[in-house]
Amino acid sequence: MPDFLSLINGTDVRGTAIAVEGDPVTLTDEAVVSLSKAFCAWLLAEKSLRPRAIAVGHDSRLSSKRIEQCLVEGITACGIDVILTGLSSTPSMFMLLQEDFGADASVMITASHLPFQKNGLKFFVKEGGLESADVKKIATLAAEGASVPSRVHGKALSKSYIEKYAAGLVEKVRASTGKEKPLAGKKILVDAGNGAGGFYVDLVLKPLGADTAGSQFLEPDGRFPNHIPNPENEGAMQSVCGAVKQCGADFGIIFDTDVDRAGAVGKGGEEINRNRLIALISAILLEERAGATIVTDSVTSDGLTQFISAHGGVHHRFKRGYKNVINESKRLNETGVYSPLAIETSGHAALKENYFLDDGAYLVTRLLIALAKKGDLESLIEDLPEPKEAKEVRLSFEKGCDFKALGASLLEGLKEEVAHGTPVSPKKSYLSLTEPNFEGVRIRFASGKGDGWALVRMSLHEPILPINMESNAAGGVKIIADELYALLKRYPFVDSEKLKTI
Repeated sequence: MPDFLSLINGTDVRGTAIAVEGDPVTLTDEAVVSLSKAFCAWLLAEKSLRPRAIAVGHDSRLSSKRIEQCLVEGITACGIDVILTGLSSTPSMFMLLQEDFGADASVMITASHLPFQKNGLKFFVKEGGLESADVKKIATLAAEGASVPSRVHGKALSKSYIEKYAAGLVEKVRASTGKEKPLAGKKILVDAGNGAGGFYVDLVLKPLGADTAGSQFLEPDGRFPNHIPNPENEGAMQSVCGAVKQCGADFGIIFDTDVDRAGAVGKGGEEINRNRLIALISAILLEERAGATIVTDSVTSDGLTQFISAHGGVHHRFKRGYKNVINESKRLNETGVYSPLAIETSGHAALKENYFLDDGAYLVTRLLIALAKKGDLESLIEDLPEPKEAKEVRLSFEKGCDFKALGASLLEGLKEEVAHGTPVSPKKSYLSLTEPNFEGVRIRFASGKGDGWALVRMSLHEPILPINMESNAAGGVKIIADELYALLKRYPFVDSEKLKTI
């Protein structure tokens, strides 16, 4: 029997779908069929819902069709119809539930930016994507062999939705600008990384009048032969930045495999990613309504905080994980704090106006509206303070150790030492804690002693201690790394030696 709980990855199911050396298949036919039946059982038990149909879409991965057929087998065995939407984006699989498409729940087959042999499942109901606790229940039900008894089988039919989804984006731009072709005269290229985002060229940009010459890797290809479809990947960003320079484009767009994340490139080929992307969409939203609270993940810069404040907003730095920032923004709104945006440095961005759906295509569309109105976007973030240096180091835990418990003790000890010192290590006046802080330990380093900050935290899923460092001074990151090494070397279960190589 498959180990269903080991397939849980946050709010998704993920596993190996194509065997490669050292990585056997875990997302087997049996596992997918069982999970699909368990999803139907969960819908009935938790939502009192026996769907008319469940929509199933997929990105460009090589294993998608096999997994699609397994989903059809499991869902139809429960007496429920399946609507096959074919090549789809993850956001579109939620959006189709907001109208009378004929489905009451949906499943997206994707593993985002992971290597070609991986694949997975994302589950949606009308209220949104499932939480990790829901996915754990489904996995538990699958292990128990749960299903929905039915005397008749459901049927499967094919019905694409991506065209209607794209038409909605086109209409939003036209309504916001008052023009039929507001991007006429603009050269805008897309890098889809051979994922599912190629539709954006023909179905969104061209109807709006954009010249899309120079767009690359639009054809779906689950081998991902050109680069990893991931806006966070350095090689992928270099590729799209180079394309923008070569073509003299006004704007460049890069999507991840299933289009729930995006990155951008300015006119000169300079990337608009991470803090710069957050600053850009924040500036647009704060221009529309001052005083808004922008929720981000924990690794955003102090410069971004200054930028948001200068533009009349409030920066609320929270935890890593797109569900974490989305749920925090929702919570703030429920308490009466206006928060229109939840966004991660990874490119996951969810807007209140769009169901708090993390949707790379919607984010880019919002940027294009501003581009059409203003002529350029870079001027909106020209006052963003940028650090002189930035670095991320990922320290490994000793193999086989209880890394979660040891990591928690490390963070608690580090926090105590920075705040108060210890009998063997007196408090250093040039180190201080940043508060409030919701994840890990964020340390401020005074001018002359690093002139910046570091965030030491636990990885969400791996035995890794990521450390993000930024400095406003040349050579500052080296000073920060040396200080951190002195603090962390007494924890033998973590390989802190990497800090000495910076």
